[in-house]
Amino acid sequence: MVPCSPQTGLTKFNMQQPETSLISFRPTFVAQALGLAFAGAACALPAHAQTPDPNLARNLAATCANCHGTNGNARGDMKSIAGMPADKLIAMIEDYKNGNQPATIMHQISKGYTPEQIKLIAGYFAAQKPKK
Repeated sequence: MVPCSPQTGLTKFNMQQPETSLISFRPTFVAQALGLAFAGAACALPAHAQTPDPNLARNLAATCANCHGTNGNARGDMKSIAGMPADKLIAMIEDYKNGNQPATIMHQISKGYTPEQIKLIAGYFAAQKPKK
């Protein structure tokens, strides 16, 4: 991949004297402008794709807080999931997702996650300390 920098020419714009007539508008100007736009997009995309969100697991798990409590420590009759092994959580979520486990809302929530997201969520809750 070519880095975006003034040395590579990706950020330079070869300015020509503008014509006074619209009829004499040069197609090369449009091509240069489009080329810069695509080069800028190409330079911006890999940087975003290379830096995953360090809080993604926590952010995905935040949707569980309404029922299972902050960091998986539920109150009342709801099941606490803090400190539960990740493989057990993954199996439970997959059971809800596949309809093998009855639920009021978990079957709908679980269908909204990809397998990778479920692994992140399970890993997050497995790392939490259960309250006693």
